Amino acid sequence: MYVIPPEKSAEFVSNMEDVLEIYHRPYDPNCPVICMDEQPIQLVKETRLPLPAKPGQPEAHDYEYERNGTANIFMFTEPLSGWRKTVVSERRTSVDWATEIKNLLDNDYADNDKVILVCDQLNTHKLASLYEAFEPSTARRLVERLEIHHTPKHGSWLNIAENELSAMTRQCLARRIPDRETLEQETTAGCDL
Repeated sequence: MYVIPPEKSAEFVSNMEDVLEIYHRPYDPNCPVICMDEQPIQLVKETRLPLPAKPGQPEAHDYEYERNGTANIFMFTEPLSGWRKTVVSERRTSVDWATEIKNLLDNDYADNDKVILVCDQLNTHKLASLYEAFEPSTARRLVERLEIHHTPKHGSWLNIAENELSAMTRQCLARRIPDRETLEQETTAGCDL
């Protein structure tokens, strides 16, 4: 669901133009633009075996189900190179976000001095989260390699990772997902599309 921004919002326009300027830059493998988003998922198990599909009829599921907890999907994408990565976590706290940013910088982009990150304005998507999660020296090392640009409030659709996550959700997750293992398999398959 998209929310129409208030008319004549200087904050919306300034953040929008900032993100669009980032996207307009030529590809630089030494300073990649990475977009990230996250999405909570309700894990739902079947209580009865579905009835198999028949000619002209889809598989039938009972209306009853069993809740089986929640999970969170982190989506990272480097649009100009075609790289995508999903990570399934139990929660989506500031420490979880910081942990994934550290993994991104230390593992996926270890050879890069700087990474430009485009993300929405969720309260956990802040440099302070790195200081909450790690020792000050580690947090500072990560901060020096990270340049964050936030999409405008009510403009998260400008985040390419949100669009990637939306497509993957429709193609791979538009059904009952019973457990974290299944979710990890589906998101891995979704990154291979």
